Amino acid sequence: MIKCVKCSLPDEVMKAGFVRGRQRFYCKSCEYHFTEEKSATPPLERRRRQATIADVAKQVGVALSTVSRALNGHSDISPTTRQAILEVARQLDYQPNLLAQSLKSRATSIIGVVIPDIERPFFATAVSGIQQIATEAGYRVMICQSKESYEAEVSNVQALIASRVDGLLICHSRETENFDHVKDPARRGIPVVHFDRVCNEVNTAKVILDDRHGAFAVTEHLIEQGCRRIAILAGPASLLISRQRQAGYLSALRKHGLPIEEALQVHIDFRPASAVAALDTWLTMPEPPDAIFAINYTNAFDLLLALKKRGIRVPEEMAIVGFGDEFLATLIEPGLTTVDLHPYRIGLQAASLFLEQMAQKEQFQPRTCVVAGDLIIRQSSLKREGQPAWLPG
Repeated sequence: MIKCVKCSLPDEVMKAGFVRGRQRFYCKSCEYHFTEEKSATPPLERRRRQATIADVAKQVGVALSTVSRALNGHSDISPTTRQAILEVARQLDYQPNLLAQSLKSRATSIIGVVIPDIERPFFATAVSGIQQIATEAGYRVMICQSKESYEAEVSNVQALIASRVDGLLICHSRETENFDHVKDPARRGIPVVHFDRVCNEVNTAKVILDDRHGAFAVTEHLIEQGCRRIAILAGPASLLISRQRQAGYLSALRKHGLPIEEALQVHIDFRPASAVAALDTWLTMPEPPDAIFAINYTNAFDLLLALKKRGIRVPEEMAIVGFGDEFLATLIEPGLTTVDLHPYRIGLQAASLFLEQMAQKEQFQPRTCVVAGDLIIRQSSLKREGQPAWLPG
């Protein structure tokens, strides 16, 4: 309810047209005309509005072009004017509009990175390697995670491309079987680099692990420990890394003349419950395995915990090996034998391939770089005495 600004009585006030776009009122009690005062913008709301280059120009009293040249370091601006502009920009907390700049220059100096899970040490370490190279080259990194979801991966890629990133570095989710969302930006000339979980349907630069050799080495180690019924806990059959690591496992069995049994090869979705379910199935066999190779080290941890609950001794009754190393592998009892995948090197190489493509543009020829792993032998596989605690692959 409007009160008269003169007599403060609300019941006698009536509307009386507009003056310069503002509502006019008339108080019948004191016969006084007045207009409603505009409410001041709350301080918090004023602060929420980001200062623009126009605000800086208005306060200094110069043209927009002068402010732009001063902020961009042009030499045709006097030191006095430049200092005044910089000081006002600091007072107003002016931040350049990166999107507007990218629209003008057609470059954002941002690399988009899509990974399955930032909580996994492997991916976090790979991102650290990417960040190292990107920062040195003047790029920023925008990170998205799919949480192993194909739909989230597609959404992430679309959002990054819409944000005009200069390139895309991607490691696919375990659900991804369709790669159209990557084919499109690659076809449009946007640099795309695959790492770890790659796609052979798109002609892009790739950084992969020597999965086959690493799986061969860890399986052969089990054979040298006297294991003869070695099971493999493989990942989704659609993932190239699953197929490559399974191929290395089979190659080692063939080299040493061991039988290949379909029942000892199980593909799972990397979830802990799936790993434990496979273990329980193997334990009900007339002749259970004497060793299990989990191609994902987190599933190896799941197996170690499940075997402990079931009273099965590791490695005396069941040897366990994984693929991929992290600090927890040294803390768990017994320590986990695994293959160190060097994720930091993978990140460094992936970012380097992106920079190479940016420099060469149309002349760039996509290629695949292979990072070799190292076999790390710990107690979870040592059925024989006198083995070293660490052995390079």
